[in-house]
Amino acid sequence: MTQYRAERLQGLLQKELSDIIHSSLKDPRVGFVSVTAVEVSRDLRHVKAFVSVMGNQGEQEETVAVLNKAADYIRTEIGKRVRLRHTPEIIFRLDRSIEHGTHINALLRRLEEEEGAKRGPQDG
Repeated sequence: MTQYRAERLQGLLQKELSDIIHSSLKDPRVGFVSVTAVEVSRDLRHVKAFVSVMGNQGEQEETVAVLNKAADYIRTEIGKRVRLRHTPEIIFRLDRSIEHGTHINALLRRLEEEEGAKRGPQDG
C-alpha cells in the first residue's frame, strides 16, 4: 500500500471511529473522547486507535477499557461504513501526549523562572 493510501485510510478510520464513539455508543462510562491518531498495520488487519480522554486517570482507563470491550461492535459499524476487504481488529490505547506536553511546558516555565531569579531583576 502506498504511503498516500495508508494516510487516507488512517484519516478515514479516525473520522469514522470518532463518529461511532460519539453517536452510537451509549455507555455512560465513556467520557469525552477524542480519537487523536490511528495506526493501520501493513496487512490492514489491525488498527491501533489512540484516544485522549478528559478526566482523571481512573476515568481515562475505564473509558479505554469500555472502548476495547465495545471493539467488536465498533468494528461491525466500521465494516458498514468503510469498504475494505477485511474489517480490521481495533485496539484502543490512551494517548498521553497532551499530558506529556503540558508537563514539559510546566518544567520549561519553572526553569525559566529559576534562571530569571538567578540573574536578578537588574540583569533581565
